[in-house]
Amino acid sequence: MRHVNPVFDMLKNKLPFLRCLSLLLCLLCVFPLAALPGAAATPCFFAMPATRGSSPAAPGEPIMLLPGGQPFGVRMQAEGVMVVSLSEVVSGGKNLRPAKDAGLRVRDVIVEADGRAVKNAEEVTALIHASGGRAITLRVMRGEETLALTVTPVKSDAGGYACGMYIRDSASGIGTVTFLVPESGLFGGLGHGVCDSDTGALVPLSRGSVLSVRITGATRGQAGSPGELRGSFTGQRLGSLVTNSECGVFGLLSETPPCKYPAMPIARADEVREGAATILCTLGDDGIGEYAVEISGIDHSARPTKSFTVHVTDERLLARTGGIVQGMSGSTILQDGKIVGAVTHVLVDDPTTGYGIFIENMLSRMKMREVA
Repeated sequence: MRHVNPVFDMLKNKLPFLRCLSLLLCLLCVFPLAALPGAAATPCFFAMPATRGSSPAAPGEPIMLLPGGQPFGVRMQAEGVMVVSLSEVVSGGKNLRPAKDAGLRVRDVIVEADGRAVKNAEEVTALIHASGGRAITLRVMRGEETLALTVTPVKSDAGGYACGMYIRDSASGIGTVTFLVPESGLFGGLGHGVCDSDTGALVPLSRGSVLSVRITGATRGQAGSPGELRGSFTGQRLGSLVTNSECGVFGLLSETPPCKYPAMPIARADEVREGAATILCTLGDDGIGEYAVEISGIDHSARPTKSFTVHVTDERLLARTGGIVQGMSGSTILQDGKIVGAVTHVLVDDPTTGYGIFIENMLSRMKMREVA
């Protein structure tokens, strides 16, 4: 079986707070398939400091969070530009590869060109076109490494100068809110990071917006063809993204949206059990729905976003979507009156089944602390 990740499967008065936040962030679901060896999964998408007094719990008290289930849109600008593919340039009848010869690799992030910070792909393209064949010095992030590389554009037989690389600087999609921190505007969603569609690498966040979306329906998932929520951005900006991490995206909303339930405690990873649970998600204009699922295959040693298997048993959800679909990443999972985690991925060959992440794994990436 193959696995598919469902797609994600502000504010003037808060600006001083945002300046104090550390950048992190990542949207949809891909789980470690410990319970289903060889299966393939797809994400369903498409830390953060707190203000004083907004910490979810005082020492010794249970952490209380508002359960989510609301859809939201993400539009984010990368920090620098990511190399998504390398190609040849036909110059003087020869096939040349300036970018590859310079040492550039797919997933590299170009953060400076000739000593100037790179803001978007258009800037890099314009610099290459105007180079006249002059060598360009690049500062490149490769994982935790910082590299200095020099690329020399060549005159393309098709016209203009080129380096033989494709770059990208932004990403967008739809996902689901997992939780909100009461009386703070802080939220977490997706249960996985927003990654580049070509390279699969986490998109390094420079800035991002949380946008209002309207879900109008769903395309049913089938074996070999994951479904998706249908919707569109309404144009209303709801807040800011602050972190894109492997375990979810985190940010700040201008207002707390309507929630299905009041604040409830979280479940520790060792409290999550195999058996009946429910998920919260929005499938249309009827608002947040609660649907029955079964948790199994709990694996505390698996990668953070694939902590356990989620199997949809609710006939209403199966009738509308066929199971887990793209856009449901981040759907809140409840069990025994507690928030246990979020949906992250769907199995490509079995849309009734996917993976989930422990809520503790998401909270660990928020890096919550007080900010004066």
